[in-house]
Amino acid sequence: MDHSAEAGSGARSEFLAPAGVSGWIEVDLGAIAANVRELKRRAGSADLMAVVKADGYGHGAYPAARAALAGGASSIGVAQLTEALAVRAAGIKAPMLTWLYVPGADFAAALLADIDLAVSTDWALAEVIAAVRSTGKPARIHLKVDTGLARNGAFGADWSALVAQAAAAAAEGAIEIVGVWSHFAYADAPEHPTVRAQQEVFEAAAAEVERAGIRGFQRHLANSAATLTNPSAHYDLVRPGLAIYGLSPTPDIATSAEFGLREAMRVVSRVANVKTVPAGQGVSYGHTYVTDRETRIGLVPMGYADGLPRSGSNAGPALLGERRLTIAGRVCMDQVMLDLGPESPAVAGDEVVLVGSAAAGEPTAEDWAVATGTISYEIVTRMSTRLPRYYRSETA
Repeated sequence: MDHSAEAGSGARSEFLAPAGVSGWIEVDLGAIAANVRELKRRAGSADLMAVVKADGYGHGAYPAARAALAGGASSIGVAQLTEALAVRAAGIKAPMLTWLYVPGADFAAALLADIDLAVSTDWALAEVIAAVRSTGKPARIHLKVDTGLARNGAFGADWSALVAQAAAAAAEGAIEIVGVWSHFAYADAPEHPTVRAQQEVFEAAAAEVERAGIRGFQRHLANSAATLTNPSAHYDLVRPGLAIYGLSPTPDIATSAEFGLREAMRVVSRVANVKTVPAGQGVSYGHTYVTDRETRIGLVPMGYADGLPRSGSNAGPALLGERRLTIAGRVCMDQVMLDLGPESPAVAGDEVVLVGSAAAGEPTAEDWAVATGTISYEIVTRMSTRLPRYYRSETA
């Protein structure tokens, strides 16, 4: 029950966090730029929109956007309107699309900030047109069709009605329809029958827009998984999210490295306390871990308030030196424990890597996802803002 295993090289970066910082996140912007270059290569003639929603999947929306543009992205995608406005205010000048809001959203602010808006409902179209009238600024619109995910997007007859209404608004000069788009349900399983079925619905929906007299818009459907595995879905623009941060959206098909990607996030802490405890000692809340011999226990000051899943109790991986360890006992709000073994030379201040690079033998977001029964998307996006982020430059 020593919860340890030999790791790879255990190599650490040359980055050093300030003394006294108990937990932090390192973000390699060069990796993001390099990942975008690889994704753009795979996308062929299609443009690439880098998705930086959820604060850049936990990496920081503005730095991630800047790095993605340096890597060749032509535009930026952000789900929430407030996030999009923040990224624009931070200094990103590239074309930007936002797509998720409720009635009463500040569409006027979006128009004044030159942010493209997705429209999938009649109320959204009406509110965008009202914002156009109040600001005097025409809106650039991406119409979203629901091709079978049953999430956001206009479906069936509602799509036809939306297209007719949008075409009328375009004819009046209130809006410019610059995109038609949708989202896959099963892109991570490229042979699933829904993939081709959704593409067929999407192509028919785009054709309906053309029949309404609209030309020159971009068609976009491919997320990270489709960008990597389904060239037939690239159309005019691809929208990778997870993959630009170096994580595989289809780990059962290929790893990040096999796709030519490298992880951009490293989550690190330091040992705060080491002590010897006897055999039979319960560790952490509920004593779900009990030592089977006298051993040394190390305390790491990072817990579920920092983003480590509580489901990582007795499961989540960590790297101390060149030893792979597993969380001993329950993940607490602010700390976790490691069974270091009776002979461990670890001392307070030693660095512990919770999430990092597979190439360096470090636990990855995918390792945590497997250990906790979730997906790597959740692991990186849940990292708390109380962990300071430190950035390396966009140079790969």
